[in-house]
Amino acid sequence: MYVIAGLGNPTKEYENTRHNIGYMAIDALAQRYGIDVSARKHKSLVGKGMINGTKVLLVKPLTYMNLSGEAIRAVIDYYKVDEESRLIVIYDDISLDVGQLRVRKKGSAGGHNGIKSIIAQLGHDTFMRIKIGVGEKPKGYDLADYVLGHFGSEELSVIRESLERADGAVNLLLEGEVDKAMNEYNSKKAAANIALEMR
Repeated sequence: MYVIAGLGNPTKEYENTRHNIGYMAIDALAQRYGIDVSARKHKSLVGKGMINGTKVLLVKPLTYMNLSGEAIRAVIDYYKVDEESRLIVIYDDISLDVGQLRVRKKGSAGGHNGIKSIIAQLGHDTFMRIKIGVGEKPKGYDLADYVLGHFGSEELSVIRESLERADGAVNLLLEGEVDKAMNEYNSKKAAANIALEMR
């Protein structure tokens, strides 16, 4: 079984904010594959199901972003999942253009508090991740205000398309095709196509 966790903050006021793109990705997967993510367990909302023949557990941590690692640790321990090969974390990245994807096998937190918490709880940084770009913070903006802000209507249409592409990346990761996913979704060409759509 694979654990697919999307990072975000619970409660209504954070819905559809930039920082909650991980939650949005889990919701999109749940809808597409008919998985009910409403059971409250392991400090998370979780749902078991199948994605194209592979058993998955979809996870939305309820610990708030900065303590995401506590929920991930609880899930990993309970299901005895090997996090290096069976954990996929989806989250926002302000260093990527809106909707741009970046697939990674491992790496530092890059200033992301949710990932920082997961690395601290796991004791290493080797786990698969899909970053979804939410755009760079405009000059003069407070970072917290920016990531907790909502997408504009133009951005939302690009985000919807990027969630479909994230589904494609997830499917490749579930097939063990990490390098193929990185080649396909980290390319400059993919980013350029999104930039065109934004015009």
